[in-house]
Amino acid sequence: MSRAFVKEDDDLPEMRFTLPSRRHKSYDVASANALLEGARAGNTSAAEAATGYRWGDPHLKKHIERILEDEEERAEDVQDRRLIQLARRFLKA
Repeated sequence: MSRAFVKEDDDLPEMRFTLPSRRHKSYDVASANALLEGARAGNTSAAEAATGYRWGDPHLKKHIERILEDEEERAEDVQDRRLIQLARRFLKA
């Protein structure tokens, strides 16, 4: 196929995620955070590739719920409203 018809992702920000070993007990929590940060940057596909998890993966649901609960427990004036929005979207997916 001609390269003229291949969509390049040059317009997406380059993202790098620092994740522990897949065997490490904190891998899933780090992956949940990476997916949320990737979504915040508009580059969910980079986070999915880095973590091996897809957006809305039920395996990460409990971690996303914890992130959401922790953020909602913060004082309203310091809450990260975008993080809350993204976590809710993840849980609906």
